Amino acid sequence: MNLIWFRNDLRLTDNQALHGAAALGQPLLAVVVLTPVQWQRHGDAPRKIAFWRDALQSLADDLAARNIALRVLKVDDYGDCPQALLKLCREVQAQGLYFNYEYPLNERRRDREVKRVLRGAGLRCEGCHGDLLLEPGSVQSAKAEPFKVFTPFSRVWRREMLRRDLACLPAPLRQLPLDIVSDPIPLLGEPYDRQLWPTGEEQAAARLYRFAETDLGLYGEQRDFPALAATSSLSAYLNTGQLSVRQCLNVAQRRLGESWLESQWVTELIWREFYRHLLVAFTDLNRLAPFRPEVEARIQWQARPERFAAWCRGETGFPIVDAAMRQLLTTGWMHNRLRMVTASFLTKLLGVDWRLGAEFFMQQLIDGDFASNLGGWQWSASVGADAAPYFRIFSPLRQAQRFDPQDEFVCHWLPELSPLPARQRQDPVSSSAARGLKPIIDYPQARAAALASYKAAG
Repeated sequence: MNLIWFRNDLRLTDNQALHGAAALGQPLLAVVVLTPVQWQRHGDAPRKIAFWRDALQSLADDLAARNIALRVLKVDDYGDCPQALLKLCREVQAQGLYFNYEYPLNERRRDREVKRVLRGAGLRCEGCHGDLLLEPGSVQSAKAEPFKVFTPFSRVWRREMLRRDLACLPAPLRQLPLDIVSDPIPLLGEPYDRQLWPTGEEQAAARLYRFAETDLGLYGEQRDFPALAATSSLSAYLNTGQLSVRQCLNVAQRRLGESWLESQWVTELIWREFYRHLLVAFTDLNRLAPFRPEVEARIQWQARPERFAAWCRGETGFPIVDAAMRQLLTTGWMHNRLRMVTASFLTKLLGVDWRLGAEFFMQQLIDGDFASNLGGWQWSASVGADAAPYFRIFSPLRQAQRFDPQDEFVCHWLPELSPLPARQRQDPVSSSAARGLKPIIDYPQARAAALASYKAAG
């Protein structure tokens, strides 16, 4: 018998670790390790934990249909995982353990220790790169160094994809029943909108196919308009592993033909891989260090708890910012264009440390992904890899005019603005008066102050 340890790979199809374990021809037993104290330390959103739990239940049902039982272990934190897994291996007389790697530092340390303990006990323990198409360290410059800029990384990544077999791995066959009963999965986290976020790899695949048929062809043109349902909304499914990146590329290839690899949607998937490679290559990022410390060292982040609290509540007085924050607070998700707008507002116009914003997002996002969230916030604050230039400061009014020209998004999330004349809905002064607020900053003054601060930082 071999164990397959599920974490952020809650699917049967195209699961490298599961496929590798099944190929041995021996019975399989699935295991999951709950680490609630560790999740709390990481600041994971309660709705994210609940979504992961429900996805795990869907996986358990799919496993049961193949006579694969699921054992549920519970420990406080990652440090307890090696001994808990070793104890289970001995209990069921397993010969080995298979899993797919995760890339943040704490997870990598956990996996190294699990391998050390199990191999030291004479057991087989193998990790696979099921969350990435190209493993960390395999995409390098001509000098054999990790890329610090996205464009050359993406060029090499695309070139390598042309040489790769993108066929998805099949789900395991049904096995003979084992005399092992699955453990119940306890309730975890807090309620979320299950109609908006149904779980299971069938649901994830259906969402992928719908996106491919209706929106993928126009993704590059429509993706920045938050009132349109023009993005894939697959991030939560990729983050929990109910869907693989390879599955996404297969669909893009079939739908777009020869141009698939250059499509904007594939570019977004490459950004996801880029940020994971950075976590491994530049360890200090895991400790929330800026990628460009020489820039941050000369920026004076402001301690402005009242303004930060107003931003968190969606009460800045700038409609596009506040509507985006309401979307986040209500659904656990925010449109990507608006993630940049709200992050730029907090870091550059309010002068608040990007770490506070990144932490708040992780506490709310159902698709909270440490690598992508970290990379996005550092990019917005101009202290990250391939970051936005310091002088790029998103104007909330200009962003609304360009990407919500009919005020559809703002009026959906701030319905109290609907009765106003169109010219007043996005205006901070007029719209704030209608909401009983005052704008928390004067935009021209805040922009000038931000430019002066960043220019001094070089």
